[in-house]
Amino acid sequence: MPESPILTGLNDAQRRAVAAGTGPYLILAGPGSGKTRVLTHRIAYLSEEMGVPAYRIMAVTFTNKAAREMQHRAQLLLSRSESPAAHSGLLIGTFHSICARFLRIEHAHTPYTQDYLIYDTRDQLAAVKKAALDAGVDIKRFTPRSLLNAISDQKNELRTPEVYADRVDTYFDEIASRVYARYQVILRDSNAMDFDDLLMQTVILFQRYPEVAEKYQTRLEHVLVDEFQDTNFAQYKLVQALAAPQNNLFAVGDPDQSIYAFRGADYRNVLRFERDYPDHTKVLLEQNYRSTQHILDAAMAIIDRNPNRTPKRLFTDRGAGEKIGLYEAYDENDEAGHIVETIVTLNERAEFNPGECAVMYRTNAQSRALEGAFQRAGIPYRLVGATAFYERAEIKDLLAYLRLILNPNDVISLERIINTPARGIGTKTVETLTEWAVSLGVSPGVALLSLLTGAEAPFTPRARKQLESFAGSLAAWQTLAVQKKTPLEILDAVIDDIGYASYLNTGGREDVDRWENVMELRAGAAEFEGQDLATYLTEVSLVSDVDTRDDDVDAPSLMTLHSAKGLEFPVVFICGIAEGTLPHMRSLEAELAGDAEALPEERRLMYVGLTRAKDRLYLSYAFRGSRFGDYEPNLPSRFLSDLPRGALAGQSSETVSQAYQGSYRRMTAWADDLPTVTGRSREGGSSGGGRGGAVPAQRFRPGMGVIHPVFGEGVVISSRVYSDSEEVEVQFTTSGRKRIDGNFLEPSGQ
Repeated sequence: MPESPILTGLNDAQRRAVAAGTGPYLILAGPGSGKTRVLTHRIAYLSEEMGVPAYRIMAVTFTNKAAREMQHRAQLLLSRSESPAAHSGLLIGTFHSICARFLRIEHAHTPYTQDYLIYDTRDQLAAVKKAALDAGVDIKRFTPRSLLNAISDQKNELRTPEVYADRVDTYFDEIASRVYARYQVILRDSNAMDFDDLLMQTVILFQRYPEVAEKYQTRLEHVLVDEFQDTNFAQYKLVQALAAPQNNLFAVGDPDQSIYAFRGADYRNVLRFERDYPDHTKVLLEQNYRSTQHILDAAMAIIDRNPNRTPKRLFTDRGAGEKIGLYEAYDENDEAGHIVETIVTLNERAEFNPGECAVMYRTNAQSRALEGAFQRAGIPYRLVGATAFYERAEIKDLLAYLRLILNPNDVISLERIINTPARGIGTKTVETLTEWAVSLGVSPGVALLSLLTGAEAPFTPRARKQLESFAGSLAAWQTLAVQKKTPLEILDAVIDDIGYASYLNTGGREDVDRWENVMELRAGAAEFEGQDLATYLTEVSLVSDVDTRDDDVDAPSLMTLHSAKGLEFPVVFICGIAEGTLPHMRSLEAELAGDAEALPEERRLMYVGLTRAKDRLYLSYAFRGSRFGDYEPNLPSRFLSDLPRGALAGQSSETVSQAYQGSYRRMTAWADDLPTVTGRSREGGSSGGGRGGAVPAQRFRPGMGVIHPVFGEGVVISSRVYSDSEEVEVQFTTSGRKRIDGNFLEPSGQ
């Protein structure tokens, strides 16, 4: 029997996954191993070879961009079918978008109407703040952000306010549970849900109404899950419910790339899968199509030290490739300058374009030095994961108008724009409006609209006039929505009616950028021609930072390692690879406190960064780091000493390990055995005979031969002694002149 054309071009492991039978399958896909290809070919195989109608297949992923790519590829494969009906109705989307769809269809079984709103982070914070104040909570002591995080954690674990109240362990839990309860009331009264509600309410819907769950279980014969390692508990229970009772669950992921624990992702769902489906079949995708072998060897060396994982031996047909570059900088500015210089050199040699390069770092704060270096060099760059487009003030304003048009019960949106632009409606008037609405038993938005019908209200003539004017505009815009005008037509009416262009024209340097943002919002709304306002607002609410990334600009990308997940670049720089930065100090402290998961997550983060690189990989750290305004010697990251022999250009892993161990001893041991000179202690007191008051004597003098574990042999040019270190300028034989922390040098004996 001839092989299915759907399997053509797949490697052996990919074939086993795509041509799998029924039942639960766990596909552990290494980075760059073609998991999207496997998922889309699996969809086509189910339809073409196993006779499963496309409308009985559901595939879920985490970003709209990934969902669109999967949809496009699957449709291309299915379009070969002789029967067009065979591939209609395929359900592919993000967890949140699919849940949003289910909840709109089944709204009669929920506390919400069909036109419910989805609150984003800022709206949630505003609602939590209101809930906390209503509950008499001191928001300076218990910040809205910390309370929202606690609420989100509970929702990810499918705990309602009532369940949380029964499980409080600390005083903070008691406060958070009270705020959670009030927060949910505010959301329900506004006919709104947050992102976590989309998941939790769908699971609750299936649990409370088995007939509704059975409806979708009957329709969906096969459930495929992308990025399974990034699912939280709610998402795990959701796919479990949808896949029952036949359990045709096809989970694709890589626990080694689980880096979103702070968002509730739990890589242990892979272990739960193995426990809950003991008859599952596991397939390992180990052939990498992205990176060279040196890069893969480095990545495996980092991740292999993590416990409780299924080992994967990543390999590629691309060859060994270039060795990994390592640069020890004097400080963060030197490090940033070196990265910029390297990018310029690669471009001048016509090896790589600037847009093929990415610079990655552990924390957002690290971008400051990098941005400065690019700006000084006059080189454009893209800052990925900074202030997202839909989080900008002018965009939030206009979306708040559209949301209030769709749902006048939206208290958060009303409070944001009732006096933006200024229309003479002061804080006292808003308070009176809220109190009056409470007395009527309606929302402030509904009470506002009732003024147009002559309702008696406790406002001064001037305040009522201003409120009626705003209510009239709101009613006119609502008429446009009822008439099924496009989102762009409604948006343009709002912009014109409120004079938003004049409002943004303040004479400042940001005016043009802000107006260009408004124009970009219009361009996005124009893509929803023929669709209603509710659809547009739902899609906007589900957009992620990765979805808004501009791939058309030929400029280097700057991003955190968390933002880099799912991306790939020919050239990758990872900077700041020092103890306390990568791995991060919080993780090191958590490890000391007994958190066994803290350091493994940092290793996964490093692993993700390394495997973004296709052809070239450059690592760097500065031996002189800034800590809250003070400069201290940096200890090179333990991850560098884990790299395999021969992975780094010009040195072995042993030299890095020796540098790490030696530096650690020197930086943490008492200095009794070191020669000292009289001086002042770091705290500013006079040195005495005790520990900590002595300044190290000068170890390195001009003309002395030295050896550095990375840069090799050199000759000392000059040296300066500080309270806790010695800074040495060295002319290296092969690496040029550099300033080096003396802790990383040894006399050459020459």
